[in-house]
Amino acid sequence: METQFPMKQILNEDGIVVNAEYESQMTEELTKELYVMMLRARMFDRKSVNLQRQGRIGTYVPFEGQEAAQVGSALVLEEGDWMFPTYRDHGATLTYGHSARNLFLYWKGYPMGCVPPEGKNIFPPAVPIASQLLHATGTAWAEQLKGTDRGSIVYFGDGATSEGDFHEGLNFASVFNAPVVFFNQNNGFAISVPTEKQMKSKTIAQKAVAYDIPGVRLDGNDIFVVYFETKAAMERARHGEGPTLIEAVTYRYGAHTTADDPSKYRDQEESKRRRETTDPLLRLERYLQNKGYFEESWKAQVEEDITKEIEKAVEDMEAFGPAEPNDMFTHVFKTPTWSVQDQFDAFKARVKEEV
Repeated sequence: METQFPMKQILNEDGIVVNAEYESQMTEELTKELYVMMLRARMFDRKSVNLQRQGRIGTYVPFEGQEAAQVGSALVLEEGDWMFPTYRDHGATLTYGHSARNLFLYWKGYPMGCVPPEGKNIFPPAVPIASQLLHATGTAWAEQLKGTDRGSIVYFGDGATSEGDFHEGLNFASVFNAPVVFFNQNNGFAISVPTEKQMKSKTIAQKAVAYDIPGVRLDGNDIFVVYFETKAAMERARHGEGPTLIEAVTYRYGAHTTADDPSKYRDQEESKRRRETTDPLLRLERYLQNKGYFEESWKAQVEEDITKEIEKAVEDMEAFGPAEPNDMFTHVFKTPTWSVQDQFDAFKARVKEEV
């Protein structure tokens, strides 16, 4: 199946174009925008890890190494499109216009951290694995029934393809020709389980065959191939040509979460090697240098601007003070179910004992 679903690539690890199909569209303006968005995502991610280590936010889910997959896919969305992220897709949500302050508030424990800016159709991060695929499919179908040309993009990891919701989502979207792009970020591990131990399929893209929809396999660290192939998939969706399954093969450098120790199940030397070879940001920087678009003074100014933006977001987040623990229970249902109420009562009793 790997020969039937070859990994598409436009820009290799040295920043050299190996497929000139889209080269005329790879303008200096677009290239710099992609670079800035990736750098912004990486700096946000690193700041979040630092905040967690300092006890200023709760457990955090890092995504460093996956910036090309997230930024390149999110940048193709248009006003009115829908985004369904996981808990690891802040690079995508930032790119689509989410508030950095609210993303920090999410990890601080505030329900309002799930709320996107007015007019941005971004669902709250999905913590249950694969449930968001059904939401994305249903929303895309609703747009279709309303007669709009809006579509959905939904993000998920390789582990989600082992869930029933993955199959239900793709099957329903296929049957109803729903305008949705299923965007898989295959970073090789479902928490600690490597891909080869959770599926016999050689690729995730090949799973599209069962639903008679296009399946595309990409170098997920090549932002150009991610951008142009996702754009093409969204255009097909907008024109009534149905869903697409995209597998972006990428690599996450750090832990599954800040509560995890990846050294117990993954070779840490591999992460070091990847940073020097397949890193998405380094690859695009090499391309900028090869084209004569890159200057250190420009990069320094970009970093300064991003730092100011992130620090202001942190300042605004911390102005809210500590989160209210009771929100864990009062924001689940309008009227608590008996099970939630029992947990809430037990929680209050425990807090009273500790006081």
